[in-house]
Amino acid sequence: MLDFTAGTQVYLACGVTDLRKSINGLAAIVKLRFKLDPYSKSMFVFCNRNHNIIKIIQWDGTGLWLLMKRLDKGNFRWPMTASDVKQVSIKELRWLLEGLSIEQSSGAFKERHPGIVI
Repeated sequence: MLDFTAGTQVYLACGVTDLRKSINGLAAIVKLRFKLDPYSKSMFVFCNRNHNIIKIIQWDGTGLWLLMKRLDKGNFRWPMTASDVKQVSIKELRWLLEGLSIEQSSGAFKERHPGIVI
């Protein structure tokens, strides 16, 4: 099963990916273009040109999982930055999957570590 726990590393393939590729093709992109290990305990997330389909691959120790989501209306707010791959948190991935941008400027509480508790 896909691991959405807080310790899981998530990598976004920024820009556009040809999602006609199978699980093996996406794993090859991870290894050859991003120089990362597709068999690590990480999630690798890809988006198509229309920003309405996302594919996620993840190794669970015995095989690669492929998860796909296609929107009927609207599109994902996918980062189109110049960098090929971007590491994000599970929280930011959830934002993307819910139609939000990972570049949240306000509206949520900032994470912080409290000082002295009296």
